[in-house]
Amino acid sequence: MTMASLLQETSQKVITSEILRSAAKQSQRCLVVPVRLRRAIKKYLRDQEVPHLRRKVLRLSESFSGIKDVNLQLAATTSKELVEDPLKSVEQSKRWKIKSCYGDIGFQYTDDETVAYVASRMPAVFSACYRVLNEVRRRLPDFSPSNVLDFGAGTGSAFWALREVWPHSIEKVNIVEPSQSMQRAGRSLIQGLKNLPLIHGYDSIQALSKDISKSEREHDLVIASYVLGEIPSLKDRVTIVRQLWNLTKDVLVLVEPGSPHGSNIISQMRSHILWMEKRKWHKYENKKNIASKDLVTQTCGAYVVAPCPHDGKCPLTNSGKYCHFVQRLERTSTQRAYKRSKGESLRGFEDEKFSFVAFRRGQRPREPWPLDGMRFETLKEQHAKRNPEDLEIDYEDLIKMRTQDIVPYQEVDPVTYDSDVMETEDLDGDGEEEGEEQEESALADLGGGWGRIVFSPRRRGRHISMDICRSIKRDASEGSFERVVVTQSKNPTLHHQARRSIWGDLWPF
Repeated sequence: MTMASLLQETSQKVITSEILRSAAKQSQRCLVVPVRLRRAIKKYLRDQEVPHLRRKVLRLSESFSGIKDVNLQLAATTSKELVEDPLKSVEQSKRWKIKSCYGDIGFQYTDDETVAYVASRMPAVFSACYRVLNEVRRRLPDFSPSNVLDFGAGTGSAFWALREVWPHSIEKVNIVEPSQSMQRAGRSLIQGLKNLPLIHGYDSIQALSKDISKSEREHDLVIASYVLGEIPSLKDRVTIVRQLWNLTKDVLVLVEPGSPHGSNIISQMRSHILWMEKRKWHKYENKKNIASKDLVTQTCGAYVVAPCPHDGKCPLTNSGKYCHFVQRLERTSTQRAYKRSKGESLRGFEDEKFSFVAFRRGQRPREPWPLDGMRFETLKEQHAKRNPEDLEIDYEDLIKMRTQDIVPYQEVDPVTYDSDVMETEDLDGDGEEEGEEQEESALADLGGGWGRIVFSPRRRGRHISMDICRSIKRDASEGSFERVVVTQSKNPTLHHQARRSIWGDLWPF
């Protein structure tokens, strides 16, 4: 493949097709849950000795589905009194309300429900959190959080993901989890881990604010994963998110299930924070004091790190589509054991759908767009440059290469498969090796030149069509949702990149 290069006037940096492809890659095809987490879950379940766990896992799943249906039928202006028993006929809805001064803040888990959650849901929630935090690390290479707040921590899925993504920098973690059963499970799962940061647990934001000084309330990173959907009232949900934003010094990450309801929550919270910071910015924009304006420029404002390439109105609003992504993970041995239905074997993987948004304080940096001034050769031009010698084929070398690539396939028996035993890595370390991935050769900047591929690309012959959310202004203040078609004849280089792009990757403009 011929490399297309551009000497950018601003950065004097040569851009090649390989650099573009490396920077655009954000999604991960199939995630393997770290062996430490798998063994911790297995040990925890063995110590609990809960009878009929398969039945409890099924009941917990049905309970989530019932609560989801209740939330979808609630009006956005529903009062707290009506939320306490929304449909009068759903008795299970009473078990998951926890009241606080901020309203309804979560589910109330019994010990059996907590054990069922660890066995069935924790690996999937971890995979979504890891996927999101890993992209934040790639998009913000200068960001290394030391003080973290995990709101709605549950059994610690986000904490395990944080340990994998930033194994060296995290020094202190504040956990807010109203369910005491969940807190106990989270503490039990991390027993035996080395080099743990300082961890403090609270049952509400109010308790957190009372316990720590005002100077310590700002956290480098605040994450709320799979918790906002447990708050039925929109008013309470907005109040919680504003509290979390006030506790954020740098980056705020919100993650929800990849359902229409979860995507709608993320879209609402995204609009609210951007509107709130934009209004604050306008208040100081016309101030005469230049020194105060410079100070406000550094502390005021917010922009979206991911997934949105712009800070304008979501172009999917009222379109009948919803923004979500998917992370495939290899099922653990405990998931295979307790999620198995009657007489049916489970697949070796599952797809966890999620919606998310990551904010950063300040103003979005202005960066040159990746394809500015770049010219790609067409397929016809590439063919015209070929030498006759390049078309000759050495069939002996070709056959030898093909036979070397053949790997015999072996079917794994799903009954005897144990992903926790098949691992061969050394477990005597401090858990830092798995988080230290090989550094990528190129990183996508935060300018408006990188669009996001939403939904799976469609391949029809030599045509590839992709649905992309992109910025249409240089300052990334406005965006649109477009279908981009790439053909091999017009642009073989971008066509080669599109063939390897999947749902969730970036696309250069």
